[in-house]
Amino acid sequence: MPAPIDRPGKIIAIHLNYRSRAEQRGRIPAAPSYFFKPSSSIAGTDGVVERPAGTELLAFEGEIALIIGTAARRVSVTDAWSHVAWVTAANDLGLYDLRANDKGSNVRSKGGDGYTPLGPDLIPAAEVDPGALRVRAWVNGDLRQDGETGDLLFPLPQLIADLSQHFTLEPGDVILTGTPAGSSVIVPGDVVVVEVDAPHSPQTFTSGELRTTVVQGEVPFDGALGSLPAVDDLQRAEAWGSREEAGLEPLAEPVDATTPRQGPSTSSGTGKLDAALRDKLLAAPTAGLSAQLRKRGLHACFIDGVSANLPGAKIVGTAKTLRFVPAREDLFASHGGGYNAQKRAFDAVEEGEVIVIEARGDATTGTLGDILALRAKARGAAGVVTDGGVRDFAAVAEIGLPVFSQGAHPSVLGRKHVPWEVDVTVACGGAAVQPGDIIVGDGDGVIVIPPALAEEVADAALAQEEEDAWIAEQVEAGHPVDGLFPMNAEWRAKYDAAHGMGGEVTR
Repeated sequence: MPAPIDRPGKIIAIHLNYRSRAEQRGRIPAAPSYFFKPSSSIAGTDGVVERPAGTELLAFEGEIALIIGTAARRVSVTDAWSHVAWVTAANDLGLYDLRANDKGSNVRSKGGDGYTPLGPDLIPAAEVDPGALRVRAWVNGDLRQDGETGDLLFPLPQLIADLSQHFTLEPGDVILTGTPAGSSVIVPGDVVVVEVDAPHSPQTFTSGELRTTVVQGEVPFDGALGSLPAVDDLQRAEAWGSREEAGLEPLAEPVDATTPRQGPSTSSGTGKLDAALRDKLLAAPTAGLSAQLRKRGLHACFIDGVSANLPGAKIVGTAKTLRFVPAREDLFASHGGGYNAQKRAFDAVEEGEVIVIEARGDATTGTLGDILALRAKARGAAGVVTDGGVRDFAAVAEIGLPVFSQGAHPSVLGRKHVPWEVDVTVACGGAAVQPGDIIVGDGDGVIVIPPALAEEVADAALAQEEEDAWIAEQVEAGHPVDGLFPMNAEWRAKYDAAHGMGGEVTR
């Protein structure tokens, strides 16, 4: 490659851009976000890349690389493509073992020597349509990636225009434009080939084959100098592309209408409560519901120690669970940063769901704040229940999201907790809560109702409310509670008569 392409001033890469990749990751960004790679990461074709000693998750990403030809500063989308001189192939290699501690900057995880193979041939940008380019990647001869720029969330000219509003793009700067689905882990001995072409052009344009061979490194990282490589199941799943590809057990499926149940269904088929059942639960107080649960032998369905941030708030919804484990420095380093379990839970909560957080009853640190509350509100969450504290307490209340917690606390998550996993059985305020359980909360507290009992318990609680209202009328009229509360046979007959006629008993 001609200078300065072999030593560009800047290498700018986008985090997520292909729709296929975003859907694979389970998150679609609203706007492009970027990171820098050092120019020392550039490598040519037929090169080698080391997988460092003590690591396991080196992954390839076939990408279309843009090479700036003329300086671009605050250019329009319409004019942006004219500032690109060349198009070629790139392999945006990354080491997921170092990803968590980089917290999205990717400095170490994607900045290693040889981690940006580029080339070998250059396609003239002026002669191709930026919306009709293709990138493909093979591992050991098997096609693993095949994506076209028509699948981009953010078209190539938009990336140039967007970046140019922040800083000057200079001749020789390289922009890596994202990778389609299919990126996965490579091991020593694997050979990766990436090619970019213009399949719909009447003229043949190709970058040629960008070939990289993986070799095993012999020098381990020195933990005395900085954080060591660390992996968990999240990093394994994202590096391989899925939990199945990584050899991991599938996560528990969320409860929905297709999940076999005992007893009546509580779902409308969309993961939400049936509207009629929801209305019943909104009308029934938790005190009455808890009494009915006790009558059915369920004595441990109370989430203790929590109260509402909004006076008079009531929540009804199905549980989406989030579990924190006790803080430990190495675990927070591997699980606390980046797109951790806490962020994933708030990004994935569905309309009508209640996020239930296991914080081990520790109120001395926050388990959510105003940004996450805003996200839950925007997603249509019914509320949040946490047996820990809440940061930005007043701001969260102002957002209007009902949150039941142990109260306000200003500290950050890492003080006491590590966000660990989502959609699992949790213990919140002394109660076991499973994904899909029904959560009801009001001024008396929060209870957990097994879905199979919800209809029965709601009907019984409403019937009891009707009885209690009638009893209150009798007490207000001057009758003693003895024999009336609970009703003896005489008062029961009066109630049944009044109830059956729809009138009032003679007092």
